[in-house]
Amino acid sequence: MTLTVAQIDRETDQLVGEWLPLSEVAKRLGLTIGRAKQLLKDKKLVGARRGAGGPQIPARFLGQTDVLKGLSGTLTVLADAGYDEVESIRWLFTPDDSLPGAPIDAIGAGRHTEVKRRAQALGF
Repeated sequence: MTLTVAQIDRETDQLVGEWLPLSEVAKRLGLTIGRAKQLLKDKKLVGARRGAGGPQIPARFLGQTDVLKGLSGTLTVLADAGYDEVESIRWLFTPDDSLPGAPIDAIGAGRHTEVKRRAQALGF
């Protein structure tokens, strides 16, 4: 399975803060590496390359034992609006005074429907 993941830019890297290698994502979710890669391929998660290593995922995309509820739907809406993986990560982690906080904070707080609505507005 070929998996293409974009290289992250410095600004977005700093916005995110904590990143997890795919092996740690698999471990936290109780999955094999292959199944974790499939989450990326299916766009249920997005990640980026940091340096020469393999794909890494923002740590805040994960709850205790699963991907944050509402994240994959938001990623789909962002992709439909023309955002690539890095642009989606940047949008999710950029503070928005009207939320307050960043969209990823609102998703983590269970306000994923509101975030999806905002993401849909980007496409129009």
